[in-house]
Amino acid sequence: MAADTVDVIVLGGGPAGENAAASAIAGSDRTAVLVEADLLGGECSYWACMPSKALLTPPRVLDTARHMPGVAGRIDAHGVDVAAVLARRDRFTAHHDDTGQVSWARDAGIDVVRGHARLGGDRTVTVDDAGTSRTLRARHAVVVATGSVPTVPDLPGLRAARPWTSRDATNLRQIPRRVVLVGGGVVACEAATWLRHLGVEQLTVVVRGPRLLPHVDAVAAAAVADTLRGHAVDIRFGTQVQSVTRPGAAHTGIGLVHGGPVTVTLDDGTTVTADEIVVATGRRPATTDLGVDTVGLTPGDPITVDEHLTATDVTGGWLYAIGDVTGRAALTHMGKYQARVCGDVIAARADGRRLDAPRYRTVADPNAIPQVIFTDPEIAAVGHTTATAREAGLDVEPLTVDLDVAGAALARDDTSGHATLVVERGTGIVVGATFTGPDVAELLHAATIAVTARLTVDTLWHAVPAYPTISEVWLRLLETRRP
Repeated sequence: MAADTVDVIVLGGGPAGENAAASAIAGSDRTAVLVEADLLGGECSYWACMPSKALLTPPRVLDTARHMPGVAGRIDAHGVDVAAVLARRDRFTAHHDDTGQVSWARDAGIDVVRGHARLGGDRTVTVDDAGTSRTLRARHAVVVATGSVPTVPDLPGLRAARPWTSRDATNLRQIPRRVVLVGGGVVACEAATWLRHLGVEQLTVVVRGPRLLPHVDAVAAAAVADTLRGHAVDIRFGTQVQSVTRPGAAHTGIGLVHGGPVTVTLDDGTTVTADEIVVATGRRPATTDLGVDTVGLTPGDPITVDEHLTATDVTGGWLYAIGDVTGRAALTHMGKYQARVCGDVIAARADGRRLDAPRYRTVADPNAIPQVIFTDPEIAAVGHTTATAREAGLDVEPLTVDLDVAGAALARDDTSGHATLVVERGTGIVVGATFTGPDVAELLHAATIAVTARLTVDTLWHAVPAYPTISEVWLRLLETRRP
């Protein structure tokens, strides 16, 4: 850069940060900088969404082939080619080379500054890199898009054992024979799915609560548990880690076994010995070492924002936050949505335009957030479950059918699964949907539109699904509510 004063500074070069920077300067002569201490492209590109789905897809394809006459007899019974699966994952993560991402940014007119960023007061950012320090100042906006980091509970011996976190699990280089996996959420369930398929022989999942995936439909969560148990996964519900012992723990590198055997003592008095322990117990906003205290915020806390993504507790309207650091839905697609709104708001304010249009507000209903969980079976959900709707005081009825339509049967023999619409009893408005089964992710956007637009089941009668596709399940659902 020719100068250290620019229009927009974005802290964090993940998908949210990239989208915010691009939107803020689109079609203008404004300048923007992305500050990133790690790889441009962020957690999703190298450590989360992309590698995890690359690990999960080959086993899913193999399973589908094993349920297809004319193909099943030609499939090797020994499972996936692990080396080939890991090589394909590495291609999707560009072997942790962000050259392509940097080229995209610069072609879009966005400069890239390497180093660890800290806020230094009003519109000011200090970047430290390899013993050098540089100060950047923003004319219009600073956007915090630093994401989140995994949490490791402070239990006796756990942190000293150097457990794997999600980064190790998605970038594994060795396949441990025995694994203890702590957690029952999305990351834990997806990791359990690929670890078992890649050759972990003894997998023990320690879950504090009474079920997996506590925020999704209970029937869907139970189906995932049943599949894991069918693959000889030992799930310990209502159990917590009491202590961990690991002589010779060492940071051998991401995705490599971190030392000798691990002994995990559980609060039911039993012990489990494994070659590695994986902790998937949640994440926290990455605001601890960000200098947020210089602008009156608390390190480690999420940054509260308004509908324009402006930080509500910082005067002047110059600080914005998007993605995981806001404490809202920690999903890449929601971070990118917030980024587009944020960038448009920055551009409008810089041009002196009003913020009346819906595009300048995060109007997406927090009760209409879509999510796909790439377990076996796959789960696609948006909006309320029956339980959460009733907890919110809504009078609802679930419409539930099996996933046995012609389109699903043609796609795979022995198809099984469920579909549920959650409908307000008096109005017929769809307030939630959950699909469980093979490839149900492709049903989700239609459900998201229905929930977001507050469509009624009467309206959906006239949205005709193509035959023979899995979308026929919509008709089966609506037929359950005939007068």
